[in-house]
Amino acid sequence: MASSLTSLVNDDSRYQKSFQLFLERSSEHQCMQDFIHNKLPDILASIGNGKSHLNVIGVGSGAGEIDLEMLSELRQKHPGVTVDNEVVEPSSQQLHNYRVSVSQKKELDYITFTWNKMTASEFEAHWKEKKMTKKADFIHMIQMLYYVKDPAATISFFQSLLDKNGKLLIILVSGESGWGKLWRTYRHQLCNPDISQCVTTEDIKNILDSKGVRYQNYELPSQMDITECFTEGDEKGELLLDFLTEVLNFSKTASPELKTGVLELLRHPECSVESNGKVIFNNNLGVIVMEQLT
Repeated sequence: MASSLTSLVNDDSRYQKSFQLFLERSSEHQCMQDFIHNKLPDILASIGNGKSHLNVIGVGSGAGEIDLEMLSELRQKHPGVTVDNEVVEPSSQQLHNYRVSVSQKKELDYITFTWNKMTASEFEAHWKEKKMTKKADFIHMIQMLYYVKDPAATISFFQSLLDKNGKLLIILVSGESGWGKLWRTYRHQLCNPDISQCVTTEDIKNILDSKGVRYQNYELPSQMDITECFTEGDEKGELLLDFLTEVLNFSKTASPELKTGVLELLRHPECSVESNGKVIFNNNLGVIVMEQLT
């Protein structure tokens, strides 16, 4: 990332604000929910192999909304099981929100929650230090591989924790999305070199293919209304631009050339379609499902 630009992740409150707006303006959660209710049950059917207790790890679980929906599908596929759920999330605010949700749901008494306020790499170090031998039946990493230093190593570690018939689920933006085009064009100006911020499912598939690792993959159509980004000084437009570029106060701190170039690209047909006066960004997601390495 160009030295004059500050990553949005450095300001948690603005990050959470722009993230909430992104969820309001996009079909992100809706397309994940469609996948969870229509495709995930078949993926979960074969885990556990008849065990009465299942181990789950959620990496980068946020406030747990999506996690709890997946746990509900797991329960329906495997009625009567008890679940040990390791939650890994570095944001104390998100972790707090997740705990509040859990405390309000009496039907979750079959799940034991372990709260880990840490990043994926801190969790890995903690796991190795404790010489943990527990294996997981289901691990999910949703929209979090952007925040690790080495996605290949992170995937490899969590895949090594899978039990027989276990599944590792990864969701990221698709290489075919507007994000893919934006990042391929402005990687050096926008992407934080300390993390793998500009990673798509296309990158992950290339890594897995090069290692000969087998996986299933799915594309999830999703879109996002970014019309407000093109109104100079619009507060919500500026928040959305921060989220799209992952740069804190992008419209105020980016050079005029970079700002113009990014706005032009966001309107480009490879990123967005324009209809009825709205600019609709391609927010497609990709899902990758892996099993235990054999």
